[in-house]
Amino acid sequence: MCGRFQILKNKKSRKLLEQLDVDEADILFARDKAPGSRISIIHRDKDRNVVTPATWWLLIDAETGKPNYKYATFNTRSDKLDIPRSVGYEPFRESRCIIPATAFIEGKGDKKTYHKIELEDQAIAFGGLHRETVCKATGEIIHSASIITLPPVPEWEAIHPKSMPLMLPMDDPTLINQWLAPSFHQIERFAPLLEPGIRVQQVLTPIEKPSLWNETGPGFTIAARH
Repeated sequence: MCGRFQILKNKKSRKLLEQLDVDEADILFARDKAPGSRISIIHRDKDRNVVTPATWWLLIDAETGKPNYKYATFNTRSDKLDIPRSVGYEPFRESRCIIPATAFIEGKGDKKTYHKIELEDQAIAFGGLHRETVCKATGEIIHSASIITLPPVPEWEAIHPKSMPLMLPMDDPTLINQWLAPSFHQIERFAPLLEPGIRVQQVLTPIEKPSLWNETGPGFTIAARH
């Protein structure tokens, strides 16, 4: 994943937040979110879904309370989730979350080809991981998160040939409930989610500079593959 997304206040995001039973007023809406910035995550606390501000970088330096930039942990690769010593191993089993978005950016890797990606008629529920770190300097609890990434899909060969983010199916409320429940440990239930694929039609628009989101041409679609 290129490392930028946006969460805009519109019909798509409003529907997603209503599905998750969280208050729109609690969301940190923004046109551009980059790794290390403050984002909103949705997780389960005492049998209800809550919105918490978090740092978009899973591994936090306990001494300073800031992202540990030695390791790029704004994303967590799905093939690392079952490695016991990996940073995402325990969160995948105990503290999964959802990161809401309305669009994100992917780059081909040539430093000139970028696309804004949206889902047709719906917002995006990124499958994420959540951690809490106590800052030794202040005693503050630092919430942090990452987005799970999957292996690439052939439809993205000219978009981002290395990976694609996990986008959860909001039409399956039982699965969403299990994803958010810390007490749900049957992670084999999530195996189908970790298989890459285009499950909802995507709308892609070429852009010039990721931080500006400036469009350079007409959009096109990639159809869902069932």
